[in-house]
Amino acid sequence: MKYPDNIRDLVLLNPDYIGFIFYDKSKRFVAEIDEQTIKDIPSCIKKTGVFVDENASVILDYIKKYHLQAVQLHGSETSDTCLKIAESGVEVIKAFGVDEAFDFNQLLPYLDSVNYFLFDTKTKAHGGSGLTFNWQVLEKYTFSKPYFLSGGLGLENLDKVLAINDDRLYAVDLNSCFESEPAKKDIEKLKLAINKLRPILKETESMSYNVNEKGYYGDFGGAYIPEMLYPNVEHLRKEYLKIIYEPKFQEEFNQLLKDYVGRPSPLFLAERLSAKYGAKIYLKREDLNHTGAHKINNTIGQILLAERLGKKRIIAETGAGQHGVATATVCALKGLECVVYMGEIDIERQAPNVARMKMMGATVVPAISGSKTLKDATNEAMRDWINNPEDTHYIIGSVVGPHPYPDMVARFQSIISEETKWQLKEKTGSEYPDYVLACVGGGSNAIGMFYNFLDDEHVKLIAVEAAGLGVDSGESAATTALGREGVLHGSRSILMQTEDGQVTEPYSISAGLDYPGIGPQHAHLFKTKRAQYVSITDQESLDAGLLLAQTEGIIPAIESAHALAYLEKMKFKGNETVVVCLSGRGDKDLATYMKYFNL
Repeated sequence: MKYPDNIRDLVLLNPDYIGFIFYDKSKRFVAEIDEQTIKDIPSCIKKTGVFVDENASVILDYIKKYHLQAVQLHGSETSDTCLKIAESGVEVIKAFGVDEAFDFNQLLPYLDSVNYFLFDTKTKAHGGSGLTFNWQVLEKYTFSKPYFLSGGLGLENLDKVLAINDDRLYAVDLNSCFESEPAKKDIEKLKLAINKLRPILKETESMSYNVNEKGYYGDFGGAYIPEMLYPNVEHLRKEYLKIIYEPKFQEEFNQLLKDYVGRPSPLFLAERLSAKYGAKIYLKREDLNHTGAHKINNTIGQILLAERLGKKRIIAETGAGQHGVATATVCALKGLECVVYMGEIDIERQAPNVARMKMMGATVVPAISGSKTLKDATNEAMRDWINNPEDTHYIIGSVVGPHPYPDMVARFQSIISEETKWQLKEKTGSEYPDYVLACVGGGSNAIGMFYNFLDDEHVKLIAVEAAGLGVDSGESAATTALGREGVLHGSRSILMQTEDGQVTEPYSISAGLDYPGIGPQHAHLFKTKRAQYVSITDQESLDAGLLLAQTEGIIPAIESAHALAYLEKMKFKGNETVVVCLSGRGDKDLATYMKYFNL
């Protein structure tokens, strides 16, 4: 790719990789690409630099300059060069021109230094010929390393691609046959091709951790909504990606994250905590954001979206109050009416946040049914939206609700892991930690923390739920331990429920984690075992909060303290790197800490 407008159109098709050719003899050579164009590409699409016999140090400079996630090498690069590039943390794709006489044994030195091979048609030039080689030659390929198939792939021969029965076929390279001119893609033809290729991906779709075109993560997701809400949700589904990747939207979003929220949030090496546990413990300091938590990342994005959709009234639900505060904040910033639903019990135990919302002009409406906590606040917000579908936008605070909310919130929160990767690279030389930990209620801070590591299987993802008084005590919010599949608040997920399907009342000392379900993406990560879901009790979380306060001078939200508490249960070899998402600060929980520790 080369042209910004063409790139933005392609992003809406959600390919897995987008390539930029940094080889000056190519017709698609990118001499320089605008930094903002690169930033506008969502991190779930891997930005790939294509090189031919370039010096490794130059390639590493390009990786750093353009935040490349993959490198495709199309020349006679050695396995040592590939390994040196791979050590930077990017994927390495080594391309080979194939003909009838190709000797696959020459791949042997590369097996331990590249992630994938790419098999293209052998020509005098380096790729881009539009010619297809005889795919039967691949029967001689005996190694297990997955590969990309390239060379002359067009709409007329994709049926033959679908007929290839080879688990090692990882990706197809759609390039010259879909161009109106070099580096300018025909978006309509590509859309047809991608839709045609979906069946070949079905078998591996459960291994994909992002949402599919129908709004599902494997078995979970969708939009289970009343008929009154269908026009609103459908309009949002059709427009959200177009809107959030518009250059002007991205420019305003990024400016507000920087100048209003205070991003990037620091990545702090907690030295005394590290010494205690025998590992390098880094804290992603979302507690230092404006309003004191990660929630503001999402509300900034959604308020800009609501403006562009012409909405004049904003509603939200909140448990711990942080999402309510973040919503009230952005409504005050933009001058929009704000109504926040909050459980009556949560209003009592989170009084400082209630005062903050009211001070910024929000109306706080108590939810007095059920457990009078987050679940019931969400129910009330849904009822409001059903009654006011035309002028109201519902800013859902977590990765829950009907599609497209889980995906939309995840994209806004992905800034957490996006920053973490480059911050870790600066501090350790590698973008990849050994472990990533985050607390989970609905799960927005965890998805934000996991998002850019989902496809890096060597990074272990640990999601920490609230066990309350104990998983089997009857007073718990440990959804994955106690729940089963069902529908809650507009999507299919895993939730705590009785045998006849009635939602079970959750409990946690943490107002932000006492939710009876998890977001559908979390349900998928749990079912596919990509992430490990564990639980921590009230007492363990409070003790962890006190420990952080006394070792590092940081008082965490009780939600975040759940993630910190799991460090006690981990065994480290001594050289691992661990990142814990410190999702919020503990000011709102001081009364609870004081009561528990008799302070």
